[in-house]
Amino acid sequence: MFGYRSPSPRISLTSERMRIRTVGERDSWLLTDYYQENRDFLIPWEPLRDESYFHHHGWEARLSLMCLQQKQGEAFYFLMMDKDERQVWGVANFTQLIHGCFQACYLGYSLAATQQGKGLMFEGLSTMIPALQKQQHLHRIMANYMPHNHRSGALLQRLGFEKEGYAKDYLKINGRWEDHVLTALITASKN
Repeated sequence: MFGYRSPSPRISLTSERMRIRTVGERDSWLLTDYYQENRDFLIPWEPLRDESYFHHHGWEARLSLMCLQQKQGEAFYFLMMDKDERQVWGVANFTQLIHGCFQACYLGYSLAATQQGKGLMFEGLSTMIPALQKQQHLHRIMANYMPHNHRSGALLQRLGFEKEGYAKDYLKINGRWEDHVLTALITASKN
């Protein structure tokens, strides 16, 4: 036995201002709209994207794999939306879930340009993190940010993430290798 692994049903949550849920195979148009509308805004913070990333057919293929990963408990991809679920305001991805003795994952996120400065990412992650910690028995959630991304650093600190290190040339972002500050949120140990 390699450790407890919860079944991975679709997760649906509500915060004060949002509906938050894991992606489904029918969300290709919502994600296409989100990434098309925020393409220029997100360029400095993301890897170079193939043109299919901004088109419906590319998201159809991507969502099939994402839904399989969710079903297998390997990753969870969340949409943060208005209460009517007509527009994606942001996304949060909990990926590379490792169960067994590590019980950890990586967190990545982005928020639409029009939704910046409203506290929505804090609200969304404050809702998602405890739910996923409980359901997946996560002990460690790791999130890393570029040193010049002060907003992301402040958000993670506010959420309780602690700095654990600094990695040179950690990820290739917008075509350049970028240093990252390494942080983690640790669930209180019950031994």
